[in-house]
Amino acid sequence: MYYLNKAMKVIGLTGGIGSGKSQFAKYLAELGAAVIDADRLGHEVLKSTDVKNELVAAFGKNILNSEGEVDRSRLGALVFDDRKAIEKLNAITRPRIFQRVRDRLEEEKKKGTRVAVIEAPLLIEAQWLSAINQTWVVTASEDTILKRLKKRGGLPQEQMRARIRAQMPNAERLKHADVVIKNDGSPDELKETARRLWNKLGST
Repeated sequence: MYYLNKAMKVIGLTGGIGSGKSQFAKYLAELGAAVIDADRLGHEVLKSTDVKNELVAAFGKNILNSEGEVDRSRLGALVFDDRKAIEKLNAITRPRIFQRVRDRLEEEKKKGTRVAVIEAPLLIEAQWLSAINQTWVVTASEDTILKRLKKRGGLPQEQMRARIRAQMPNAERLKHADVVIKNDGSPDELKETARRLWNKLGST
């Protein structure tokens, strides 16, 4: 593992939509972790000229908005439930995102950071496990996830269920998990779990 070293622990944090992994990452950041948000880096990648040109060549100009930037909603709708299109998109974007993740890890190591967390919903699917010391998976029941997504609004329940089932099943994620965070309770309970796991990291 390229990043394994005694100076800095690297945690890969993942989980499905509505699991609460972003909130958990926020709590870890409050405790002192350097959180690297892979989704945010993905947004940055889509704004780069070379990636934009490759995506237009692959999927057409309809993926661009009126400002000439990649519209993530249009792109997502185009590739959703189309395996070949998703593979094409991943081949263009994932290597660039991972390079940015690696660059951020190098920066954190130079700063003397003790714990870095890569928050990535597709951590396992993207095969980034070689960059981390431990994989932490946040889970929640489908009923809990649907309630959370309903609060966010915007999608009918059947579409929400379709998005949940289009993801990697939790059973598959758990095969790779070193730590499982069950998040069907309150935010305070999740925060306490983050504190407990953080303290445990300090003792290992």
